[in-house]
Amino acid sequence: MEPLPRVRTTAAARALVEQLRARHGAILFYQSHGCCAGSAPMCFAEAELALGPGDRLLGRLDGASDGVPVYASEAQCEYLAGLAMTLDVAPGDSGSFGLEDGSGQHFTAQMRLWTDDEVGRLAPIEPVPMQR
Repeated sequence: MEPLPRVRTTAAARALVEQLRARHGAILFYQSHGCCAGSAPMCFAEAELALGPGDRLLGRLDGASDGVPVYASEAQCEYLAGLAMTLDVAPGDSGSFGLEDGSGQHFTAQMRLWTDDEVGRLAPIEPVPMQR
């Protein structure tokens, strides 16, 4: 049985992701946990964000092995481990540093608790491979 993906997307989010991939190449998401962006999913070109030993791979969009990765800090992953995340979009620019800024849309994360039946089938949260 395939593990359940921790991060799913809506059709609107998939469409914006594909536009950004066409324009910027490889992209990633980082689920922020405060500061100026609040707790918003932020989209970056892969080379724009240096991940560190305290970051974790929460999952890939829709669980696809070649899907866009979603990262968060280890502390944020402890919180997010109990929540199913759906990446969506909302109208308006976020004013963040994300690649979508200026598109008239911004990414949002909708959260819900996992059901008891789902918990045992979740994909693991993984450490980020160290970059050289």
